[in-house]
Amino acid sequence: MYDYIIVGAGSAGCVLANRLSENPEVRVLLLEAGSSDWNPLVHMPAGIAQLVGQKGVNWDYSTAPEPALQNRSLWWPRGKVLGGSSSINAMCYIRGHAKDYDEWAAMGCEGWDWQSVLPYFRKSESNTRGSNAWHGDEGPLSVSDPRYLNPLTPVFLEAAEQAGLSATDDFNGASQQGFGLYQTTTREGQRCSSAKAYLKPVRARKNLTVITKAMASRVVFEGDRASAVVYTVAGKGGFCEAASKEVILCGGSINSPQLLMLSGIGPAASLQQLGIDVIQDLPGVGGNLQDHLDTCVLQRSTQSITYDSTNQVLAGIQFLLFKQGPGTSNVAESGGFWRTALAEDERPDIQFHFVPAQLDDHGRNKLPGSGYTLHACFLRPKSRGRLHLVSTNVQHKPRIEAGYLSDAEGFDMKVMIEAVKLSRKILSQPVFDSFREKELFPGEQVQSDAELTEFVREKAESIYHPVGTCKMGAANDPDAVVDSYCRVKGVRGLRVVDASVMPKLIGGNTNAPTIMIAERVADLIRGS
Repeated sequence: MYDYIIVGAGSAGCVLANRLSENPEVRVLLLEAGSSDWNPLVHMPAGIAQLVGQKGVNWDYSTAPEPALQNRSLWWPRGKVLGGSSSINAMCYIRGHAKDYDEWAAMGCEGWDWQSVLPYFRKSESNTRGSNAWHGDEGPLSVSDPRYLNPLTPVFLEAAEQAGLSATDDFNGASQQGFGLYQTTTREGQRCSSAKAYLKPVRARKNLTVITKAMASRVVFEGDRASAVVYTVAGKGGFCEAASKEVILCGGSINSPQLLMLSGIGPAASLQQLGIDVIQDLPGVGGNLQDHLDTCVLQRSTQSITYDSTNQVLAGIQFLLFKQGPGTSNVAESGGFWRTALAEDERPDIQFHFVPAQLDDHGRNKLPGSGYTLHACFLRPKSRGRLHLVSTNVQHKPRIEAGYLSDAEGFDMKVMIEAVKLSRKILSQPVFDSFREKELFPGEQVQSDAELTEFVREKAESIYHPVGTCKMGAANDPDAVVDSYCRVKGVRGLRVVDASVMPKLIGGNTNAPTIMIAERVADLIRGS
């Protein structure tokens, strides 16, 4: 018998496996549905461009047709490999705005205010810049400045300055607003996923067992207590392992609510329709789904200096031999946060990622020639979606109704239009004159707000930040799934610890906050 069974070896699961197994008297089992992170492209930062089409490391989800986006099904890549999405993401290290966490606390998440979570960000971090009030330098997760920059990256930053937008050297410091270089979760030129940071150094611990290709299908209950997990390995067997203390779900914003519902925890009426015995009626399971919707302004380049033209063989050799060159780039080397006139408080409401390459349909649609792309997403959408089980078979993907641009006031669309306008303003600055050819998207013929609205509906995509489907909240919150200790309401011995517990999207990339959540809950479990 194990003390703890952790389902999902992603950004949060690897943290918990490390921290809980620090006690040699505690036995920990970590189950991962994907395989080991053996793929060399996982460890080369620029390998993200090739990982796009590799289903071996990706759950390869898609939403249901989205009514506000011309009934398009949007692609949602999620990591199915040791490290989870931290093994396939763009590695941008962003925490969000301090007020994001104060807002969580105001929503009933006691102990999740900024001053309470900052120590856990610092605890997790080993920043190459060293330690200060904002950053740590002794944690497992390496955070680094870029080793290589494409020639267009400094051009973009100068364009932002020409557009009257201020600069910053630290998006995670005293002020988030501004434009600059992204620090990334990399170590000596290689990706530093949660698997590399937290799991690899402790795999030899005798009290930690890691099983890959292990698909959990159900949590077993004895009365109201979670007591075991049923799973298969490589599609075979019907294994059942018992947990004397807790089962901890770390599958992410799709898999964790799916497993809860398959185990009888969720909206009672929906579960009963599928013949699932209801353990606990929690209407919020699968609800409160939020994601950052993203637009891309794509410009053709007059010069073949973008990553479209990179000699991949040479780049691969430089990386393998020296851990230098374009192979060390996360491609999204720079960006920014800005507050538009529509922002509802002092927090920036738009985030930018500048990519010196042509990106259409997540890079899956290869375009000829060279170009550059400016991503812009609205950080605080009002729209909400929901996940639905489609069967009692865990192999059947849940129905994802993201609900993009579904807010009744149409506010989300207004900010998306502002994001496109500000992107165009930056790319139109004089410093780009010698590089700028024609605009591919939206296209020079698209100018009015009505035309920009149609562009957003036709081309906007996810930037891969789904959260909220196992919402954390107060005891009297009818939509809350877990309490402030991430314990599932109404049952014992079961927690959810991943991005799904975020009650509201933070203003930025979600990987670093997910790791912080796991660090803090590890202390809560241990009673620290």
